[in-house]
Amino acid sequence: MNHAQWKTRRTRKILGEPVHESQAYVEAGYAFALGQAVYDRRTELGISQAEVARRAGMTQPQISLVEGGDSLPTLPLLTRLAKALDAALSIDLDGDAAVFVFSAHGGSPSGGAGGETSTGGSAAA
Repeated sequence: MNHAQWKTRRTRKILGEPVHESQAYVEAGYAFALGQAVYDRRTELGISQAEVARRAGMTQPQISLVEGGDSLPTLPLLTRLAKALDAALSIDLDGDAAVFVFSAHGGSPSGGAGGETSTGGSAAA
């Protein structure tokens, strides 16, 4: 086979060619997008993974797994993460695209008003 004829996923999308992705690939994108949103909100607050873990009743390695996209949290865990990050979590699922947004509550430790938002993670297949 001539490897010079291989096209990347990105190239196929740009050319308008169909891109077929496994379900595992799509789910990994969701996990990564959520992890990015958690990381963005945590760094916005200026707190460590250990502090988020303490607030959420978890361990630092568990927070690291979430931020690295190596974990698909349950709804109860997402609730604990949002509380630990002093934010509301909005999840927008549209087909194979997903956006995770942490919106700060009023009087958050980062000093912002309720409109402060950490958009962080989005994934599109």
